[in-house]
Amino acid sequence: MTRIVVTGAAGFIGSNLVKGLNARGYTDIIAVDDLKQGDKFRNLADLHIADYVDADTFYDEFATGHYGQVEAVFHEGACSDTMELDGKYMMANNYTLSWHLFQACQKRGARLLYASSAATYGGSDTFREDPAFELPLNVYGYSKLLFDQRMRRECGNDFQRTKAGKTHQVVGFRYFNVYGPREQHKGRMASVAFHQFNQFKAEGKVKLFGEYGGYAQGGQMRDFVFIDDVVAVNLWFFDHPTETGIFNLGSGRAQPFNDVAHSVVNSMRALKGEAALPLAAVAEQGLVEYVPFPDALRGKYQCFTQADLTALRATGCDHTFVDVQTGVGKYVQWLAKHA
Repeated sequence: MTRIVVTGAAGFIGSNLVKGLNARGYTDIIAVDDLKQGDKFRNLADLHIADYVDADTFYDEFATGHYGQVEAVFHEGACSDTMELDGKYMMANNYTLSWHLFQACQKRGARLLYASSAATYGGSDTFREDPAFELPLNVYGYSKLLFDQRMRRECGNDFQRTKAGKTHQVVGFRYFNVYGPREQHKGRMASVAFHQFNQFKAEGKVKLFGEYGGYAQGGQMRDFVFIDDVVAVNLWFFDHPTETGIFNLGSGRAQPFNDVAHSVVNSMRALKGEAALPLAAVAEQGLVEYVPFPDALRGKYQCFTQADLTALRATGCDHTFVDVQTGVGKYVQWLAKHA
């Protein structure tokens, strides 16, 4: 039986990866996490795993071979709070721990598929996996970038372009704006779709940032990627163990925050049997509210992101990503069912 490790398994992306693996029949899964936030257990309660191991003990035990032969480690465990200012804490969690895990994987013959981030691009206006465009705006983005850089050194300068050979498979995914089921524990770091669902449910309207960075109110654009698509691409690389490198994982399609708000409002109206409205009517009826851009985010905020998928497509991965309207519609239905 194939044994797989998922770190951050009770988190957003980690739990969805466990779900995706279960759908393929994989159940010999070691789930690694820290359940200090106890209600995260809900993300694992309906899934099938072989064992749960606390993050404080797993990494040292894995390095000694305690868990036997592991085929692959999906490393989603990290501090993902982009507003966290404690650099020592961030680097220990996102860089040093990941580096030790890489060493253990190479020693144990396990493949490593890990979470990087589009925050590595930060202030750049080009989102291509190239050092020339990597300009993080916060210590979170830097912690992710430093590990990517280390992987480039360890795996060779041709890491991005060739098949695995020098090392066992190592794949880094630069996640863009991921949204979807099982993110409810993330608080302020949950997706805009999640927050807008709850705003509309409580107040009958959703909130967006006003004008900022040369973009009109609600006009800032992000590459929003649905969690099912993220899981599908992770599993594609699991199926192709010779493919290695750092890859953008977004839809390749930037859409304004207005599109998300519009989709949330109409999806929730549909749940009540009400007709869809055009965006102009949504604004006219006060179903969207634009709030001043917060001072705390000025100079640290990406107003536009769009994944360049050239490198991903060059591997042969031809997965089709859903647009915001489709993904948010599915997500709102899930939230309504699981509220």
